[in-house]
Formats: sequence, C-alpha cells, structure tokens
Amino acid sequence: MERKIITTGDGSKTIQISDWDEQYHSKHGAVQEAYHVFIKHGLSLFSGRDVNILEIGFGTGLNTLITYIESKKNSTKVGYRGVEAYPVSNEELEQLNYISELKAEVFTSDFQKMHSSPWESDIQISDDFVLRKEKKFFAEITDENSFDLVYFDAFGARVQPELWTEEIFSIMYRAMKKDGVLVTYAAKGSVRRAMLAVGFEVERLPGPPGKREMLRARK
Repeated sequence: MERKIITTGDGSKTIQISDWDEQYHSKHGAVQEAYHVFIKHGLSLFSGRDVNILEIGFGTGLNTLITYIESKKNSTKVGYRGVEAYPVSNEELEQLNYISELKAEVFTSDFQKMHSSPWESDIQISDDFVLRKEKKFFAEITDENSFDLVYFDAFGARVQPELWTEEIFSIMYRAMKKDGVLVTYAAKGSVRRAMLAVGFEVERLPGPPGKREMLRARK
C-alpha cells in the first residue's frame, strides 16, 4: 500500500496510508493528539510514580518520545513496552519532524536510540527509562498483571476492526494491573461496548482537536 509523509494541522508530520485514507496520527495535529490523549489523560495520572506502559502500535515513536520528555519533568520512572508488527522504515523516520516541533533537540540522540536499538531487548534510554520493542501482532501479547497504563493507538476500527474487539480488549485487561488505565483516541460505541464486555469501567472524555470524544478505561 502507498505510504506518504503528510503535515498535520499543528505542523508536525505523520505517515498516511493512502489506500485506507488513514494516518498514524490525527491529521488535525499529531503532537496535539498525542499530548491530549496519552499524556493529559494517561501519564499525568502517574506523575512522580514508577509506571509500566504498554503501547499498542509503537509506530513512529512519537508517543514514546513525548512520554520520555514528560517523565523527565516530573521524576517518573518508566518501563515502556512498544508492540508493533510492521516497523516504520528508516527513510520514513528521517522525514518526521518531532524533535524540532517539540523543541527537544537535547533528546535527539535518545530518540535515535529508541529507533536504532534492537527489538526484543531491554534498552536503557536513561537511568529512569527502559524501552523494550517487540515485533509481533497485538493478539500475541501474553503478559498478565504487568502494566499500569496502556496507550491503545492502533489504526482505526474503520480500517482494522479486528483490533477493536472483545478478544483484543480481553488481552489488554489481562495484561494490566488492578487499577490500571487504558487510554485511546477512539470513541465509537462498538469500542466502548467491547471494553465494557471484558470488565473495564469506561468513561468518555473530551477528544483532541478534530474529535468530540475519546475513551479512558480502568481495570
């Protein structure tokens, strides 16, 4: 499928899959969406605490980068697992502008390390941030009671409905610790019902620019 780099509404870039008319991040603003969904309504709940994070869709590494930056601000120790079946190419990564958009030049080498480090290995990005990337399908996740926070950032249900089912959310539920939190940009009724069916408590929250609502689920 054709893939191309596009500029989103806030000036940050993302990857678009033309055949699906689907982007890795919101076309209204990649950085804005990431901060609103995953930091404001997710990571901020764990400020100053140790937190184990599972990201469903490592993709461009944007969510990992902003989590790293924000964890530095409030002394949060992070264990970060990013799952991705189809890693982004080096050529695509070179065209993304997250470091400049975030004014995060001091973290350039750390961001490069996130992408260049080997898969299936624990990588010490800093004293307080350990990254492990795993190349596999989401249905292959077998962890139990391991994660405090899940960033559910899969492609939308319109193009990949199989990623938004009770089966997948039961895997998420099992992987999370008691009182764990899952956040996602999605707000479809079918997604909310699938979450409820496997045992989550689910709340609707105001969405990022371009979306009226998003969902946050608790175990």
